[in-house]
Amino acid sequence: MAEADRNKATLSIVVYLALTFALSSIFYVLVIRRTGLGQGIGHLALGLMWCPGISGLLTRFIFQHNLHGHGFSWGKAKYQFASYWIPLVYASAVYLPVWFAGYFNSTSPIFTGFALRFPRIPHAAALPLFFLILATVGVLSSCVSALGEELGWRGFLVPQLAKVIPFPRVAFVSGIIWALWHYPIILFSTAYRGAGPLWYTVACFTVMVVGLSFLFAWMRLKSGSVWTGMILHASHNLFIQAFFDPLTRRAKVTDLWTTEFGAGLAIAAVIIGVIFYAKAGELPDTAEAATPSFTDALK
Repeated sequence: MAEADRNKATLSIVVYLALTFALSSIFYVLVIRRTGLGQGIGHLALGLMWCPGISGLLTRFIFQHNLHGHGFSWGKAKYQFASYWIPLVYASAVYLPVWFAGYFNSTSPIFTGFALRFPRIPHAAALPLFFLILATVGVLSSCVSALGEELGWRGFLVPQLAKVIPFPRVAFVSGIIWALWHYPIILFSTAYRGAGPLWYTVACFTVMVVGLSFLFAWMRLKSGSVWTGMILHASHNLFIQAFFDPLTRRAKVTDLWTTEFGAGLAIAAVIIGVIFYAKAGELPDTAEAATPSFTDALK
């Protein structure tokens, strides 16, 4: 890549980050204020999650006058399918041993409320049905919020970084930025925080996000599709936040091991990061080579 093109890509990244954090700061303030008053954040979380995506679309249009390269083509279905089941696998590896150790919460309000809606269903079948509905209908609603972040982090940031630095640094740098973007909400509000000490919450969350960024970035560059990021993000949020966490009994050991602020997912993410770091040789030379246009995708 010519030096002028590298400089342009670098400048676009700086502009993107400035827009993202400027727009997000509006929602940081609103969320922190509302949680400080003991109020729920409602749709503010959705608004915050769309700040990276809106900033990514704006930045690409400013620099290119079009959205080519954002990864809107679907790509190969095998990458979309893998993006769906991989989060379920690593979440299961963390949570199922905890459940088998006696920390499954059969009296969880979210589960008992669901069972009451279907009184004729045998109790043994309630949990599989609950999971099935979440895994199908639930993932669709989760995609709405996940897409907001992914249009930014993987739609814009990852392919732009890939123009100027090699894959391991693309994954690491995008992961650090992704983690830092969450810090104001973690540090200054109660909307998104673990049950352990604050330093532990931040450390585990950061390791998890950076580790998973190798998976997210690899899928984006290999498939050329931003939809892999959306599905990965939606699947991760859905299975962990709406299924495993509510059905896990709160205790000191589960507080430190489970949730996105525990050691379990941090360790799992490190393993995933190592796996996809080792697969860097399978990626195309540049992000642009992995990002077909709509016309190319139809060929």
